[in-house]
Amino acid sequence: MLYKVIKCIIDLICAVILLLLFGIPMFVISLIVKLTSKGPVFYWSDRVGINNTIFRMPKFRTMRIETPAVATHLLENPDEYLTPIGIFLRKFSLDELPQLWSVMKGYMSLVGPRPALYNQDDLISLRTEKGIHKITPGITGWAQINYPYGASIDDALRKLEYDLFYIKNMSILLDLKILLKTVGVVLLGEGSR
Repeated sequence: MLYKVIKCIIDLICAVILLLLFGIPMFVISLIVKLTSKGPVFYWSDRVGINNTIFRMPKFRTMRIETPAVATHLLENPDEYLTPIGIFLRKFSLDELPQLWSVMKGYMSLVGPRPALYNQDDLISLRTEKGIHKITPGITGWAQINYPYGASIDDALRKLEYDLFYIKNMSILLDLKILLKTVGVVLLGEGSR
């Protein structure tokens, strides 16, 4: 399919350009993360990729190292685990920048359904049933720009409808619309966590 080939080429070119453009800010963020909390700069999360394969997705670490390894919505008080810079990184989605590496490796696309955590069995099962697992996951997507942030499984299930809309209407123009709208969401500090 021509769309998939063009999308892969655009993903690769944009990921390289964005990594070069954000290289210095990412270096500064790395230093601040390291200086403000114990532990590694990056948090590697096991995520579900295309055809339900597991891959490791990097993010700037926003939580303390003693945080239980569960989805944020399962923590009793998630804010108490945030690092000093964590809330800022999450608010402006800066913690997501290292995912450009996953785009370059082909595990992710710039646009697509957000990858589920490896242990979200109910969500993975539903996505498989609906065929969402056949699409390369994205850094941003139709659900992320149209549905307010929520970390609960109910929110994730509601986002399925948006993911299905995206799958039925995939095009370069829709991807471009999502990317442009994502810039607005990030600048307003409404990014998903």
